[in-house]
Amino acid sequence: MKKIILAFILTVSSFSCKNYLDETIVSGISYGYYNTAAGIEAGVAATYTTLRWAYTGENLHPLQELGTDTYQEGQDGALKPQLNRYESSLNSQFGTLYDFWSNYYTGISRANIVISSITNLKEGMPETTKTIRLAEMRFLRGLYYFYLVQTFGNIPLVTSLDFDVKTDYKRAPVAEVYKFIISDLRFAQQNLPTNQADYGRATKGAAQHALALAYLTRGSAVTEQRGQQATDMDSAAFFADAVINSNVYQLVPDFKQLWNINNQKNSEIIFAVQFSETRLYNNNVGNKIHLYYTMVYDNKPGMLRDVENGRPWRRVRPTDFTLYELYDRKNDARFYKTFKTAWLCNNAANIPKWEAKDGFVPKPELLGKPKFNVGDTAIWVTMERLPACINKDSLYASKPYYYIPRDRQTNAEFPQNYKFYDNKRPAASEENGTRDWYTFRLAETYLIAAEAYGRKGQFDKAVERLNVVRKRAAYKQDELKPREYWQIDGGNYADRLKSTEPSMLLTVADLTTNLNGKTFVDFMLDERGRELHGECVRWWDLVRAERLYDRVKKYNPEATNIQKYHKLRPIPQNHIDRLSPKGPLNEEQNEGYY
Repeated sequence: MKKIILAFILTVSSFSCKNYLDETIVSGISYGYYNTAAGIEAGVAATYTTLRWAYTGENLHPLQELGTDTYQEGQDGALKPQLNRYESSLNSQFGTLYDFWSNYYTGISRANIVISSITNLKEGMPETTKTIRLAEMRFLRGLYYFYLVQTFGNIPLVTSLDFDVKTDYKRAPVAEVYKFIISDLRFAQQNLPTNQADYGRATKGAAQHALALAYLTRGSAVTEQRGQQATDMDSAAFFADAVINSNVYQLVPDFKQLWNINNQKNSEIIFAVQFSETRLYNNNVGNKIHLYYTMVYDNKPGMLRDVENGRPWRRVRPTDFTLYELYDRKNDARFYKTFKTAWLCNNAANIPKWEAKDGFVPKPELLGKPKFNVGDTAIWVTMERLPACINKDSLYASKPYYYIPRDRQTNAEFPQNYKFYDNKRPAASEENGTRDWYTFRLAETYLIAAEAYGRKGQFDKAVERLNVVRKRAAYKQDELKPREYWQIDGGNYADRLKSTEPSMLLTVADLTTNLNGKTFVDFMLDERGRELHGECVRWWDLVRAERLYDRVKKYNPEATNIQKYHKLRPIPQNHIDRLSPKGPLNEEQNEGYY
């Protein structure tokens, strides 16, 4: 895949036009070029690169994580009023949404060009390759429309290349868009190979996973009209099981190793957006998601900013629901394998020294000596709750680290999602990361299948698939648990090497009668929150399940202005202003934004 991206950079680097549906691609290169084998390959590469936009800045991440039940705003960032608090500035003028709209319609335009060009190609490419490239383009076009329809609802449906100037794009109903998405993805899954020589290209498994998710999303609607069919859950389960039973993919046994940056091309990944350690291949941009979940650590005793610990942009912080309700922290290893809670001293120059202070007198042999050493724990963020009467400064008399219990956490200091750390950057100041983005992975496929079966009432099959994921999430026999297990979370020290699998595995009753007042759908949202935490799908998940308003009101104390109409984003004004003729505002704009 790296070589097709390079072909894109060298031949069609100005493909990244910003105007939505703008089909003027490269000055000096005629459209006839795209009717050649080389032109088609360059166009295919360009269509893939559209995927990168989501992760090269504050793009998909704030749209999906802020203002949900699992994340609220951190200390910094300019998008908090619109996306976490749902203030009136979340409107048709909001630039991030126009960028989203523009980017994915650009991807659709590119796909349409390539699809047309493949049809016109007479020689230079084997028929089997032409069919695969056509399937790749229909996979990506379906994926881009899937992103758009979930976000905006009714949208223009542009299905072919059109050289005429058009200003009368009407929004197609959601049901029509889903029908088109499913058609594209079904073609893709029928014609894509199981594996491709270039890592990063779409495969049959990627198309089947996307199909399963599209059917689940369409069929999840109860009150909304998405064109849902009685067979949607059957189809979601069928295509998810097709991925599972293909034996092409396997879960990485250790959840922590799934996120090891040296283990990115692992057996669990079905489809990933690629970034390279060679910046040329990235068109001099990179994956910046590593910046946004990081807490402030570099102003603490014994610490300085470095590559390993990252740049603390603190754009989001976990909600209390995430930290104290969502996970079974004692038994579910995903919590401490997702969240970083300890920082090791990396700066000898500012380690505090023992001194007599406020009536505290250390042992004579300690006076003037460092309280801890490089490599010792300098910061510990814990789930422990302390009485408010304890003075914060008194904590340092007995603990050789900066201690941040539950009561003292802020929007700058909190347990940090460490899934996306990137120590491959050349310097601590470098924003552009090189980590691939896992778009589809097998654990989600299991969760799609489980939810589809559960919605069908086949809870035995739902449990079977859920337990595959939850078995991986358990601590293994002889795996040392973190100290929080016995110090804070209620475990016994004697059990620190004991498997927690029995506590993690579910029964049918856990999905039907032992839900403690929740519904099966809420249970699945919780499980997806545990497994897919921070992976830029949460807002879509809540909207898909028609739970956005209720769960955000319940679990995100800062989202005080959320309304039920926030299940859709506003149509960008840039698009509306270009329309001619222009319909009534209630036809061109979503409810609540006019």
